[in-house]
Amino acid sequence: MPRPAVNVASRAARSAGNIILRYMNRLEGLAVVEKQRMDFASEVDRLAEAEIIKELRRAYPTHAILGEESGQIGKGPLVWVIDPLDGTHNYLRGIPHFCVSIALVEKGEPVYGVVFDPLRDELFTASKGDGAYLNDRRIRVGKREGIAGALLATGYPYRARNHLEPQLAMTSALLKEAEDIRRMGSAALDLAYVAAGRMDGFFEPGLNVWDIAAGALLVREAGGVYGDFAGREGLPESGNIIAGNHKVAAAMTEVIKANATARLLGE
Repeated sequence: MPRPAVNVASRAARSAGNIILRYMNRLEGLAVVEKQRMDFASEVDRLAEAEIIKELRRAYPTHAILGEESGQIGKGPLVWVIDPLDGTHNYLRGIPHFCVSIALVEKGEPVYGVVFDPLRDELFTASKGDGAYLNDRRIRVGKREGIAGALLATGYPYRARNHLEPQLAMTSALLKEAEDIRRMGSAALDLAYVAAGRMDGFFEPGLNVWDIAAGALLVREAGGVYGDFAGREGLPESGNIIAGNHKVAAAMTEVIKANATARLLGE
């Protein structure tokens, strides 16, 4: 049975999803700002985040909030981490792959997470110690034994193009054994797909905590593991994340360590 916090986050995600869908036929008229080079936000991002915050505040008025658009609101050991529209670039171009991501993080560790794909009406949920679910059906990571034949996912972060050369080297090395590598444009959904066994593994440098907190919890509760490029488990402060089942993640880590810079490894 879903925990109360998951029910609240799910309700907030669905409310945000309704806003996202409502504006899909009005994309050309949206107000869009470039927060930094190649990093865009639309009025839909802001409206969706405001709706999420309203729902969370109603249920948990003392909890802190960290939103991609609103920044830090309040302080405390319990922080709701929000990405109201992960995959904004896809959304603004009419590409049907984006989601809402909400996680409750306690002292740096995600304990509740929701990733909602409003187009497909797919609600991924997880609670620490209670497993991961897709629309109330239990999900598990895939059973692949290593990189050979694996279907992996990644992204090329526009905020960290200085990591492009080592990431291309990682990609090249992984593709020598993997079936393929997808670049779909939503880290939160990529992680949810790993949790559901649709993808075997995920890696990407330079992400923010709101991109990965909910999805990382989904992977762990689905029987997988996540960590940084050096193989340290847990939510990476660097934003350089690897996720998959234990064998795939370990094999990916070895390849990535061999091709990453010292900076990417946190050395």
